[in-house]
Amino acid sequence: MSRTTIRSITIEPLNIPLLEPFTIATGSVSDARNVLITITLDDGSVGYGESAPFPPSTGESQETALAAAQGCAALIEGKDAAHWRTLSELMSSVYFSQVTAIAGIEMALLDALTHSYGIPLYVFFGGASTSIETDMSIPMVTPEHGYELAKDVVARGINCIKIKVGGDIRDDVARVEAIREGAPGLGLTLDANQGYTANEALLCLEALDDRDIRPLMMEQPVHKDDHERLRYVTQHTTVPIAADESAYSAANVAHLIAMGAVNVVNIKLMKCGFVEALDIAAVCRAAHTQLMIGAMIESRLATSAAAHFVAGLGGFRYIDLDTPMLLAEDPFTGGYEQTGGIYDVSSVKSGLGIELK
Repeated sequence: MSRTTIRSITIEPLNIPLLEPFTIATGSVSDARNVLITITLDDGSVGYGESAPFPPSTGESQETALAAAQGCAALIEGKDAAHWRTLSELMSSVYFSQVTAIAGIEMALLDALTHSYGIPLYVFFGGASTSIETDMSIPMVTPEHGYELAKDVVARGINCIKIKVGGDIRDDVARVEAIREGAPGLGLTLDANQGYTANEALLCLEALDDRDIRPLMMEQPVHKDDHERLRYVTQHTTVPIAADESAYSAANVAHLIAMGAVNVVNIKLMKCGFVEALDIAAVCRAAHTQLMIGAMIESRLATSAAAHFVAGLGGFRYIDLDTPMLLAEDPFTGGYEQTGGIYDVSSVKSGLGIELK
């Protein structure tokens, strides 16, 4: 029996309150209702994983993720974590609609495995760099509150703000204006979370251009399945357009790129898991399409995994891994050291470097 054989897997709820409700075009949440996975190998190495379902985006809930994670655990317990790609394929063949559960178990497998190997996860993924720089998101709030939140982002030393839009265009434009006023020197990106029609997205960008505001990028302006209108927006603006909810597999992303529907692809580990994320990144690199990393409502645990993934691969243009800063508490320490918007993983000795408080 190998020292990296999976000895045990535990699955439990992970509930964390937010500092304030976080509202986007598809809904509002006041706490993270996630799943914690703990894997122990035969040599005693322990790995942690987090599943972060978000029903409007993934069609999963904490309840379904808990059930699927228990099912996945039964499939792989007693098998060798070193064969993590094969184990991922096995889980996906049964629980193909419960991707966040699989992503959480993949995370725990990789954390435990790289602890056993004695290397940090970012080195396992290629070691391209030892730090990344994230933006910080501002949800759909009043212009006045957006202004105050923008000033707070500046005070934190963060250099880019992601603004949630996708509602009434006048309200959205007013929010963006107020945030620009509160943080005049910072880069701005927009995320409509499928909330616009194609024409509304273009009208929003036109209204902002009239106010001398040019976003660095607009993410997912239209419904995730409306690829033709996504292409219409992309072809009628010079602002880079990103696919988020529309991009969930390598084959799907290859199709979007081939039809000229996007300039940027947002990889979220909770949408596709680690194996598929590696394939999506390869497709985008081959097609010279810019890469982005994003997240659901995730703790320091899942955020660390994404940070190690990005630092290891390198080449990501847009990084949106701010959710630990939106939480009222966090049950984990380690993973990275933060200065402003920079997450530094260089001090991690093995695995994710995450510990439970």
